[in-house]
Amino acid sequence: MVERVHVAGVGMVPFATPRTSGPYVVMGELATRAALTDAGIEYGQLQQAYVGYVYGDSTSGQAALYRVGQSGIPIVNVNNNCSTGSSALFLARQAIESGAVDCVLALGFEQMQRGAIGAHWQDRPSPFLRFDEVTHEIQGESEAPLAAQYFGGAGAAYAAEYGLADDTFARIAVKARAHAANNPYAVFRDAVTVEEVLASPQIFGPLTRLQCCPPTCGAAAAVLCSDEFARKHGLRTDVVIKAQAMTTDSPSTFTEADMRKVVGYDMSKAAAQQVYEKAGVSPEDIPVVELHDCFTTNELLSYEALGLTPEGTAEKFIVDGDNTYGGRVVTNPSGGLLSKGHPLGATGLAQCAELVWQLRGDAGARQVEGARLALQHNIGLGGAAVVTLYEKVG
Repeated sequence: MVERVHVAGVGMVPFATPRTSGPYVVMGELATRAALTDAGIEYGQLQQAYVGYVYGDSTSGQAALYRVGQSGIPIVNVNNNCSTGSSALFLARQAIESGAVDCVLALGFEQMQRGAIGAHWQDRPSPFLRFDEVTHEIQGESEAPLAAQYFGGAGAAYAAEYGLADDTFARIAVKARAHAANNPYAVFRDAVTVEEVLASPQIFGPLTRLQCCPPTCGAAAAVLCSDEFARKHGLRTDVVIKAQAMTTDSPSTFTEADMRKVVGYDMSKAAAQQVYEKAGVSPEDIPVVELHDCFTTNELLSYEALGLTPEGTAEKFIVDGDNTYGGRVVTNPSGGLLSKGHPLGATGLAQCAELVWQLRGDAGARQVEGARLALQHNIGLGGAAVVTLYEKVG
C-alpha cells in the first residue's frame, strides 16, 4: 500500500549574492530550523535526511545538519546539478511512500562563487563532454560560458523554427522582476524594462545578461511525513505530493542535432507526462507553476515541454499575458531563478516552499487565488528532470 506524502513544513533563507552570503553550514542550519518550526517538530523526530548541494566536499550535509542535532539518523548527500534540490525531495518522497520511514527532511543549499559556473575537476573526463561535442557540432565553438551556449543555442533554434519578435525572450525577464518585487527572499527585486533587458551586455545568441540567472547562495528545506505520523503528532495535512517523476536523458538528446533536446526538452516533457498521467490531471488544471527559468529561453521552452501551451505557441502565450497574474497560469510567482536567484542545490526546495505557501494561501502579495494544484519543474544538465505536482486537500 502506497503511503500518502504530506509536506508538513517548509523553510528557506533569503537568497544572496556570493559577496553578501554567509557560509553554507549557516544557511543550511537556518533553513532546516525554519522547516522544523513550520512543521512543529523537533530534529530528533526526523528518521532520515537527504541533503543536496553541487559545489562542496563530501558530507557537507552532515556539517550543516550537525549544527541542528546529532541524532544518528542516515544523512544522504545528493548531487544532480541544477535539479539537486528536487532530487533530494524525490528521494525523501520515495522513502515515505514506500513505508520505510514516516518523517524525512529534504534540504538543499549552495555557497556559489562569483562568475559563470564551470568544472572544478580538470584531471578527469567531464560529464559534459558529450554535451559539449554535440553542441559544437551543431553551432560551432564560442568563448561564451557553456551554459549560455547551451540555452542560448536552444532559444535560437526555437526562434529559427517559429520566428519570434526581438523582445519575446526579454518579456520573460521583465515578468520575473515584477513577480520578485513581492518576494522578500528574492535577490533582484527592482523592475526592469524590455529596453533595459535588450540593452544589457550580449552573452550568446538571443541572451543578454539580464536574461541569465545570477550565481546565488541560499538554502531551503522541506519536512515530509506520512498520514500516520501527521495524525499522531497533530501536524498539518493540507498539502500533499500528488505525483512526482524523475527522468534522465534519452538518445534524442545527442542524436537529433537540436539544441532544445540537448538542454533537456525531452526529459522535461516525459516527466510532465508521467505526472499528469499518474495524477489524472491535465496541464489546463494547473493554475500556478514554478519552472526552471535558468535563462529566459528555457522558460519559453518549458511552457511547451510542460504542456502549458501547445508547441509553437509560446510567443502568443507570453504576449497575451497568459504566463502571469490574470492570465491562464502564473509562472514563477517567486520571481524564479532569474530574479529570486539560483543556488543550485537549493533551487528545487525553494520552488517547493513557494508552492506550499501558494496552496496554503500564505504567499502574501504573490498569492494565486484559489490555487488547489501547483506544478514544480526543475532540471539539471547531464542530466535529470524532476516534475512534482502538489495538491491542497481538505
